Amino acid sequence: MGLPDFIEVFDNAAPVEQCRALIAAFEASDNIARGAMGGGVETSMKNSWDICISDDARWKQAETQLNNAMLRSLLAYLRKYPYTILGPVWLRMKDPQTGASTLLDPDRLAALDDTRLTALVMKAFRPGQINVQKYVADEGGYPRWHCEVYPERKPDTLSRTLLWTLYLNDDFDEGETEFYHQQRKITPKTGSLLIAPAGFTHTHRGNKPKRAHKYIATSWVLFQSAEVLYGNAATTG
Repeated sequence: MGLPDFIEVFDNAAPVEQCRALIAAFEASDNIARGAMGGGVETSMKNSWDICISDDARWKQAETQLNNAMLRSLLAYLRKYPYTILGPVWLRMKDPQTGASTLLDPDRLAALDDTRLTALVMKAFRPGQINVQKYVADEGGYPRWHCEVYPERKPDTLSRTLLWTLYLNDDFDEGETEFYHQQRKITPKTGSLLIAPAGFTHTHRGNKPKRAHKYIATSWVLFQSAEVLYGNAATTG
């Protein structure tokens, strides 16, 4: 068995009907814009049509559904890779028998039920803005090799720790998410959700879909601000 590459795909993260509804809502929207990168719009590097659905009341239900799908997958990801959260942040929990506050280790984290692990996730992380994107058949794609952490006027880009992508359809050819260093291509499957680290180690690109359009919802898992993390001790009961 080889070393882990920290790229995980969770099948059936969202129902097919929900994915179809998101595509229909996208196509009916009057708020579609050219997809931008950190440096702006450059279709030779990223050729997509995007909607940022966060903080838009019309998309509130969809945003909640997508974040719930991401959270379910994230809990499984953290149980497999506990140092995603334990490496950067020292988290303590009260021992239910002694009442003493002890540093959380991988075994204790893996044994937590979903409710308690979710509490830790909410303490350490926050969801990013969600984009729903369309890549036009035989034309669209994100051919530029890139990662998700970079300097920008918006400080949130430096707080990204994981990326996630929910594939909304798969009725096209190619269109994989391809990781450079891992030499791995992720084939889209309707309702499956990809999670991977956001940094340069997981530089990636989105290959051109053939024959039909490709639709995804995508965002990041970000660290909470230092004020939230360290203003009070990171504990949960």
